Amino acid sequence: MAHADEVKFVTNAAYAPFEFVDENNEMQGFDIDLAKAICEVQQMNCSFHNQAFDSLIPSLKFRRYNAAIAAMDITPERAKQVDFSDIYYENSAVFVTPTDKFDNLDGLQKETVGVQNGTSHQKYIQDKLEADGMAARAYQSVQDALLDMSNGRINAVFADTAVVGDWLANNEGYAVLGERITDDDYFGTGFGIAVTKDNQALLDQLNKGLSQLKDNGTYDSLYQKYFPQ
Repeated sequence: MAHADEVKFVTNAAYAPFEFVDENNEMQGFDIDLAKAICEVQQMNCSFHNQAFDSLIPSLKFRRYNAAIAAMDITPERAKQVDFSDIYYENSAVFVTPTDKFDNLDGLQKETVGVQNGTSHQKYIQDKLEADGMAARAYQSVQDALLDMSNGRINAVFADTAVVGDWLANNEGYAVLGERITDDDYFGTGFGIAVTKDNQALLDQLNKGLSQLKDNGTYDSLYQKYFPQ
């Protein structure tokens, strides 16, 4: 089976701690470090490219890139368009609101909630909660949604648990509302690396690399770096 020597990864580097751009305009984060480590053990030359989240799967389908690593939930709908690696992160989602603004999730029924455009969070609200009166407002990035909440334009944001936790560590006056949400059709399956359909050789290399990193301790080290207990 052919060995991929070069892999062009695409991501959306506005989703700390998974991917973000640092003060030197370099991409950093758990996903970036994980992909680089996979490339090292699999002896692949890898490059990283930044695009809007909702353009990631289309860019793979048009074969502009080989793989996407972007805190992407494996969902049945996405799996029809791209292939996914083994799960590398178990995910859940939460609502974050100003502290003491709401007593429980029922208080959000008539609210507009910020989400990142093209995400499972947006689809979850549209499919499960709009009938009860909640509206999803789509933003180019989750950081834009959180900024709007900070400025009082919306009262809630729905995003991945780790991303909310990272933001809460640096922003007082806000808290998670309700329990973590896991739903296999949206969040509960976990994150995977998306690959252009029928690129089995690359998929096998990514999965082998993930396995190697879990065996040699690299995965655990990266996990502790970005998600300290």
